[in-house]
This record gives sequence, C-alpha cells and structure tokens, in this order.
Amino acid sequence: MNKILIVFCFILFSLSVSAQQFSQYNTGTLYDSFENPSQRSFIPDSSREYAFNFLFPAFNVNSYITGHVQQSLKSRFFQKPATYNSGNLTIGRGNYNHVNANANAYAIMFKMFTSLNGDVEIGFSAQTRAEVRGLLSDESIAILDNNPALFPKDEYSNIFNDHYQYQAYNQFGFSYRERINKKFAIGFKASLLLGVQYQKFDITQSHITFDKPTETAVLALQGRYYDSYIPGPSTARDFLPTFRSPGASVSFGTSYITDDRITLQANVKDLGFIHWSKRSAISDFNSSEVLKDLNLPSREDTIYNRTYKILNSNRVTQSFTTKTNARAELSATKSYWIDDDNQYKYSPTIIASKELFYTGFTGALVNNFQHNNLMIGLTTTYDDMKLFNLGGQFMIKSPNAEFYIGSERLLNTGRLALASAGNQTQIDHRSNYTGGDIYMGFTLKFGYVVEHPMNASVIPMGEKGFFGRLFGRLFKTDR
Repeated sequence: MNKILIVFCFILFSLSVSAQQFSQYNTGTLYDSFENPSQRSFIPDSSREYAFNFLFPAFNVNSYITGHVQQSLKSRFFQKPATYNSGNLTIGRGNYNHVNANANAYAIMFKMFTSLNGDVEIGFSAQTRAEVRGLLSDESIAILDNNPALFPKDEYSNIFNDHYQYQAYNQFGFSYRERINKKFAIGFKASLLLGVQYQKFDITQSHITFDKPTETAVLALQGRYYDSYIPGPSTARDFLPTFRSPGASVSFGTSYITDDRITLQANVKDLGFIHWSKRSAISDFNSSEVLKDLNLPSREDTIYNRTYKILNSNRVTQSFTTKTNARAELSATKSYWIDDDNQYKYSPTIIASKELFYTGFTGALVNNFQHNNLMIGLTTTYDDMKLFNLGGQFMIKSPNAEFYIGSERLLNTGRLALASAGNQTQIDHRSNYTGGDIYMGFTLKFGYVVEHPMNASVIPMGEKGFFGRLFGRLFKTDR
C-alpha cells in the first residue's frame, strides 16, 4: 500500500490511537474502577476478593474525520477501482477538516479488596494509549488526486497549513480506592508512562507553483516538526515497553452520595507528561522540494516523500517534553426501580467532560436499564464540534463476572462498516463526520467472598484505611 494511504488508514481506523468512553460510568465494572478511581468494583457479601481480566484486552477505540474530505477518502479506500471522488473539495477557500482518534487498551487489570470492613481496594494495571488530533485542508487531499482541473491556477499560497499530533505510550498504574464513610469515597491512580512514539507538525506557511506542461510542481513549507526517536523502521515491536522516554501521570477522583441517594462524582484524569529521548528531534523547517511525475500512479508516494523531506530539512537532535490529554469530569447519577417487584432498574447518569489543555468539551447522558444480570445502555453525547452521537451497550454482569460490548457512535460505525464492505451508497454518503467507535471487556472475580463485618466468618477488627484514619483525625470522628 502507498505510504500516504498508510497514513490516512491510520488516522481513520488504527487501533494505535485518552479514550473518551462514557457508557461505563457507574456500571461498577473493573474498567470503570480504573478509569474513575473513586468507583468501587466489589460488592460486599457477593463479590469475591480478587478481580482480573485474565489478559483478555479491555479496549476502547474511536476515531472520526469531519468536513468535505469524507467522501473523497472513502472512495479512495473502499471503492473499486480506487479513486478520489473530489467533487466536494474546495480550493482556496480555507476549509479545514478535523481529525480525531483515541484508544485505550488494558492488557492487565488486577484489583483486590484489602479491608474487611469494606473500605479499601487496590489495583494494578498495564495499558497502551494513544491520541491523534489534527486539522487537514481540503487542498491537502485534492493534491493527491490526479485531476489537474482541481487547481486551475498556477500558484497558491497557504493552502496546506495543516496541523497534526500523534502520541502513543504504555502506562503502568497503581490504583487506590477508599470509602471514607457511608457517603464519601476517594481514589487515585498513579502511573509510570513509557513513551512509544510522538509526532507533531504545525505548518504556518505554504506555497505551491505548478508547471502543468511538465507535470511538476514546487512545494514550499514553513513550520515546526517534532519526531521522537525510534530505532529503525516503525514496527509493532515499538509498542513493547522501554525506558527511552519516561513519564508519569495521575488520575484522582471523589464521589459523594447525597441524602436523596444521588451519587455525585468528580474526576481529573490522566494529568501527566512524557520526556522524550534525547535522540528525538525538532525541525524548524523552511524549505522547498520539486514534485515530479504528478501524472503517474506514484503521485501519492512522491508527495509523501517530498513532504517528509521538507519536514526534516532542518533537523536538530534533542529531547523535549509533552503533556498527556488530561480531562476534568463531573457526573451525577441516581437509580430507580421501575416495577413493584424490584426486577427492573433504571440508572441515568449525566456527565460533563472538559479537556484541560485543549478546547474539547463533551456532554453525555447515559441511560442504563438492568434486569437481573442483563444490562442495556443507551448513550447520547454532544460536543464542541457540534457532533451528536448515539451509542448502545450490551452487558452481562454478576457480582463475580462481567462481559460488555458496545459503541458510542452506533449509526456512524454501522455506516463505516458498510462503506468498508463496498456499499456505494455509504461511500457516497456525507454526514457531519465519518468515523467509528467500539469497545469491549471481560472480567472474572475469584478468591474468598468479600464479607460485610456483620456477616463475616472471621471477627472484624474494624481497621480503617489510610485516608479514613486521616479523615477521622482531621474531623474528630474517631472513637
């Protein structure tokens, strides 16, 4: 496959893409307890004392792209014969397309209940995360199409001023959750981060001059490019943990149950940094290259290779530090029995999520309906990009086992699946965005049953956890 197609396939569909998943809020799954540190994952007198995913990956992947390029890219990827359907693209009008992709994959989730009186849970996790975001002009896709009519003029300025950022890292975390009293709980997750790869470019000025009789062009770009060090060509082995680029992050949260049985929860997630290897590089580029043979099938590779050469034209080897995509989230939930026999439960959760270092804001409403061990979820979200999403979740959950699968972009995920199967209607379809979302997880609990002090088979001593003792001393609640 052409290099340029590898780039766009990655943007749209890669699993190597902090994932924003709302459907798991207040479900009490092991995944929920690691992502929302004050959330419990054990039920006294029902759950067993250890929870583990047995190396079954719990993952969430989502991606989307907005704007005029949707149809053009879908036709290039999925249509046979492959061609760019560039009828919707505009030239010289400053139209940009937003690209966003996120992933979070837990390889290991292990948590234990450590306090007989039901106060403390600790856990360990290993996961891989990645974040992709960017702004892509219509012209950046149009130039790949072998259609001279798209660029009627001989010269254009500032039509390729694109922005792109990709960051991937491994994360090894220790989590601690403690119920201070019957209403209040706190938790945190402290993590070691090991950087995998970082790339970022910001093109601030661009210019292209076409020489149409010779099928060539001169491309000039100016801006800054960051590139982390990877030994040799990129492969899957790069995701194996190394200490080339270390970092750290912390997530912390609190939950409070009001007198009306409303659970309020506040979280700060993934606040951290990565210090990239001293063998990484920064390039303040301001250079030009000749694009030859633009009428040949190798046009895409030519443009990719020449652009990559410009980006690296003033490469200086040095380390740099980047931040992770931290979020602040607030939520409120309350459960209702909707029948007299207490067989059917409805639990709505409202969530507000704000990126701390970027402009992203999302509001979500999660509706969970439960009957015995079966749970059906319906999620709606709306964000600052004015994108409305409808999601669904199916879960089988008992006190000692859980399996779930779902998508927070059901309709668009289905449309993307049909387009990838060659459905021409969906290839030609243009909506607010093209993208997809899927998540899945599985956990089992084992060991002795966690017993409430009143039902314990051994005599409880009533020990409090660390934060419980601190709380008691501060507010004089110890007896």
